[in-house]
Amino acid sequence: MAKFKRSKLELIHPNAAGIDIGSASHFVAVPPDRDNKPVREFKSFTADLNGLADWLEACEIDTVAMESTGVYWIPLYELLESRGLTVYLVNARHVRNVSGRKSDVLDCQWLQQLMSFGLMSGAFRPKDEICALRAISRQRDMLIRYQARHVQHMQKALAQMNIQLANVISDIVGETGQKIVRAIITGERDGHILANLKSNRIRAGKDEIEKSLVGNWREEHLFALKQAMSLYDAYSERLTECDRQLETMLAALQVHKVEICQKKRRSNVKNAPKFDLRAHLIGMCGVDLTRIDGIEVMTAMKVLSEVGADMSRFKSAKQFASWLGLCPGTKISGGKVLSGASKRTANRAAQALRMAAVSLKSSQSALGAYYRRLCGRLDKAKAITATAHKLARLIYTMLTKGTEYVDKGQEYYEERYRQRVLHHLTVRARKLGFNLTPVPEAT
Repeated sequence: MAKFKRSKLELIHPNAAGIDIGSASHFVAVPPDRDNKPVREFKSFTADLNGLADWLEACEIDTVAMESTGVYWIPLYELLESRGLTVYLVNARHVRNVSGRKSDVLDCQWLQQLMSFGLMSGAFRPKDEICALRAISRQRDMLIRYQARHVQHMQKALAQMNIQLANVISDIVGETGQKIVRAIITGERDGHILANLKSNRIRAGKDEIEKSLVGNWREEHLFALKQAMSLYDAYSERLTECDRQLETMLAALQVHKVEICQKKRRSNVKNAPKFDLRAHLIGMCGVDLTRIDGIEVMTAMKVLSEVGADMSRFKSAKQFASWLGLCPGTKISGGKVLSGASKRTANRAAQALRMAAVSLKSSQSALGAYYRRLCGRLDKAKAITATAHKLARLIYTMLTKGTEYVDKGQEYYEERYRQRVLHHLTVRARKLGFNLTPVPEAT
């Protein structure tokens, strides 16, 4: 009988270390032959982190694996990377799925062993300048969420006074809403005077607005309304500071000459920065991502701030979609597909692309027709994910090849779809011994 040679695991990273991240201290393991005490504990103070890096250098370590625990890994990651070490940020869920772990082996030792044999892969982390841009972008999103809560507080105070302003205008923090609410805070109670503050773009008439402004004007509710408006203004000031910081950071990332092309008018995004964000994004990546139907300027900003314009870390569009969590799952056993659901992820870029896919519902474009066709044969959640997957592939192609997206229209897509269906029907009919004959049009 033929003898099968048993393959052995080879050391891929012989100079690897493993770090178990904690809030107060970190446990570090190096190969047993590098130190008499190969496992050590270091506090999370900066001086101790520098001592940790010095110890790794003394042990001739060049590769480090650490778990992504909260935000406690960030200072150590940045320090080790500045020292020239190759740092792999690994997912704790992936480590748990590797079998063979012993109860008497510390987490850091297990990480060191797996990393030595090349059984772990690092998570994607963009360049430092993109990480800084991402931090400010996320800070801005957080401020917008907090500001929205105080808008709800204003609506609650008005409702408690039976001021039905929110039922006659769509946005109480718009131009008309701001004028009326601020006038109420300053002491104006005459509904006729308040109704005259309305803009010409408001559909409701002055009489209807005046009728909605009759309430009980209780002092405690007016106080809550004033407090909510003050907090709303405070967040507006912080958002202005964020916009200035974003503009400065985007200006430093300009590597392409900006040539703004004419394109169809898109709806104004309410919370978009006040500067020309689209021009900055074109100068950053060299292409206009907003030419893709459904991709607004803020969607493009979220994707580029999370990933950056450099797609060299992703070998293909498939790998990029897999990182986003938008590709179909491959859970197969015994040749049978058990599940094709995409993996659950909290990727912010994927969330932005899903929102962009939803906006294609009434778009008279090829992507809009694609989304509506998917909604006709799939449930809505799957159709949104599939359309977001297509948007991700388009973005990857534009950033890697530097080509602009050109929409060929809904009619072109429908005709292509009709030709595909006709081709498959023709092939199937021939296999069954029939020929398809087109029906002549009625005259």
